[in-house]
Amino acid sequence: MERTVTLMEGEGIGPEIAAAARAIIDASGVVIRWEEVKARAEMERRGGGYLAAEAITSVERNGYGLKGPMTTPIASGPPSINVGLRKALDLYANLRPVKNLPGVKTRFEGVDLVIVRENTEDLYSGIEHEVVPGVVESLKIITEKASTRIARFAFEYARRHGRKKVATVHKANIMKQSDGLFLGCTRAVANEFREIEYREVIVDNACMQLVLNPGQFDVLVMPNLYGDVVSDLCAGLVGGLGLVPSGNIGEKAALFEAVHGTAPDIAGRGIANPTALVLSGVMMLRHMGETGAAERIQAAVEKVYQEGRWVTRDVGGKATTVEFAKAVIGGMG
Repeated sequence: MERTVTLMEGEGIGPEIAAAARAIIDASGVVIRWEEVKARAEMERRGGGYLAAEAITSVERNGYGLKGPMTTPIASGPPSINVGLRKALDLYANLRPVKNLPGVKTRFEGVDLVIVRENTEDLYSGIEHEVVPGVVESLKIITEKASTRIARFAFEYARRHGRKKVATVHKANIMKQSDGLFLGCTRAVANEFREIEYREVIVDNACMQLVLNPGQFDVLVMPNLYGDVVSDLCAGLVGGLGLVPSGNIGEKAALFEAVHGTAPDIAGRGIANPTALVLSGVMMLRHMGETGAAERIQAAVEKVYQEGRWVTRDVGGKATTVEFAKAVIGGMG
């Protein structure tokens, strides 16, 4: 069965790692027609829109997308392309599995966490204004609908994948109404899943507990901002953002992406690590039911890391992006 998947190469190292991921996925046995589109609108440079309309319509039409990293300016410039795509497509659940790769030395072994992040509101609603000169107000938006939806996603994911525990991460001791609403919604959903152990952790304590003993957690669900921070913290437990995948899931579409930066300092040099995007592709294949191809790629990636001969410089090797991809493809043979 041929499937059409939207491909957004991204910026910086994006085209290099996207080419590697595409080659590996094509070699796995699935038949995919890649529809390449740009995520950033050309008119943005002339002061118009910033998000390419064709990127949205392509993912809506195909149902699946794979995206490389995009640059987000700090403190000025247009809004985040990443956030814009999630909102436009209502990709309400950000799913970030975090697991050790063999051969990558880290402080902890046996890390196996899943971060579920609400993706559409909270402080990422982007509603800001200057009240008076020197005073800026940002609005934190939390709704019962979105909070219940993400809580149910987390618990259903846990049940479907045999996960035993779900923890809600919050700051309801301070933000009693906004985080209090989120917490109340997750408690209500937890009552429907009695077989799953439920826990609540204040976000600052959660961060400390994660770096002390990540094994105590399984699935963690949280509002948008905390999810952004905690998921990157967890990536650091297993070697960094270059090694972990990410998926943005909605009711009608899903977009899988590398969440690391565009690395302009090494762009075009052919040495970028495509692992995060490759494993995001594995997530995509599993989501579309292509489990055989997903398992072949996953096993081949783990084999390459276990052997250590064809890994890239960021993890202590000397391989180029293309050499890494060829090694993974060879491992599926």
